[in-house]
Amino acid sequence: MKVLLTGASGQLGQAIIKSKPSFVELIATTRRELDLADDEACRRAVRQHQPDWVINSGAYTAVDKAEDEKELAMSINTIAPKMFAEELSQTGGKLLQLSTDFVFDGEQNFPYKTDQKKNPLGVYGATKAAGEDAIYEVLRNSNQALIIRTSWLIGPVGKNFMKTMIRLHRSQEEIHVVSDQFGCPTSTLTLAKACWRAIEKHNDIEPNVFTPQIHHWSDEGFASWYEFAKVIGELGHMQGLIERPAKVIPISSKEYPTRAKRPKYSILDCTSTRQFLNLDAIHWKESILNVMKQVSALNSK
Repeated sequence: MKVLLTGASGQLGQAIIKSKPSFVELIATTRRELDLADDEACRRAVRQHQPDWVINSGAYTAVDKAEDEKELAMSINTIAPKMFAEELSQTGGKLLQLSTDFVFDGEQNFPYKTDQKKNPLGVYGATKAAGEDAIYEVLRNSNQALIIRTSWLIGPVGKNFMKTMIRLHRSQEEIHVVSDQFGCPTSTLTLAKACWRAIEKHNDIEPNVFTPQIHHWSDEGFASWYEFAKVIGELGHMQGLIERPAKVIPISSKEYPTRAKRPKYSILDCTSTRQFLNLDAIHWKESILNVMKQVSALNSK
């Protein structure tokens, strides 16, 4: 099975590469080999490689910056997935698109189901939602697309909240962190495993049997950013990554204004996905610990 991966240098891309099944021929592309802002390059990559699957883990993820770079965010998050979908509709290949909890507005107080109406608050969420719609428009009458939404992603490489907090715990006496936004931290290690399982399960389905296109995957449980930061300090200290954790002080979203508005509540209901994949989740605290162990291993090299 031949798989074309975008975003290979990102934190999820790296996890997907490391967890690749032995029978997969993986063509891992970074921005240098495949610029997602170049729609013709996206088309050309599918035509050239004729993959059985495209895993589109590359994305424009600078949530605040996207408010000022709408066209670039649209090119990468909306147009590129559409180009992949259109070419794959001709070659017969399939698309696994990674998406986000930011397609929802966070105004409810119970987990979001896969079929709920999208209502993004900012440019980033809007372009990811539009990417989902573009894929559905092209491939809705086939079993050629899977969309996996996830949330609060962390991993041992790349930029993420966990690594930022480790740095701040090391350098600051106090850290002020928002306590009125809730979601579920998700490890790239568990998400990568879910991606490969989704492809495996989808390959076993008869061509004429329709399966849901949209799935939710996050680790178990939920937290505020404040609780997340506190746990990072505690576990980081246990792992020897932080000598003395900083004091974490809760603040409101109003006290920490950002260019783009964030969802207050972005917990995803993953029940149907866990059943489809036959894959149990682990609690986000255990996931953090596993990621930190890999960070420690990388630091010791």
